[in-house]
Amino acid sequence: MTPEQNKAIVKRFNAECIEQGNTKSFNELLAEDCVNHTAVTGSPNDAASMVHFLRDILRPAFPDLKVTILDQIAEDDKVMTRKEIHGTQKGLFMGVPPTNKKVVIKVIDIIRLRNGQYTDHWASHNIPEVLAELTAK
Repeated sequence: MTPEQNKAIVKRFNAECIEQGNTKSFNELLAEDCVNHTAVTGSPNDAASMVHFLRDILRPAFPDLKVTILDQIAEDDKVMTRKEIHGTQKGLFMGVPPTNKKVVIKVIDIIRLRNGQYTDHWASHNIPEVLAELTAK
């Protein structure tokens, strides 16, 4: 796969998996041996846990999710993406009841791909700041 093809796969993942929660796309785009290097210490770091967080925790909490890709850089088998995930909290999120607040989750992630599938995921994000915003009075 070329770097441009890999960037297209990452864009597709953001649209179909994060925004839409499309199970078929998760199955197509995540390798069975995918490792989430950003998983919370002590938590599973496999493909199933990534799907669980995105589809079963993030999307129900923010049903109007929209991903805005700000930058992408690709080299060899890796794609770095700087993005924002916009949403309104309508459901429980990491112990925080619905607030109806609009948030922006800022993410920089690095994805390693093999044969059109994610094999490794690393990320830096501001979820702790978002949780503080959601619980602020």
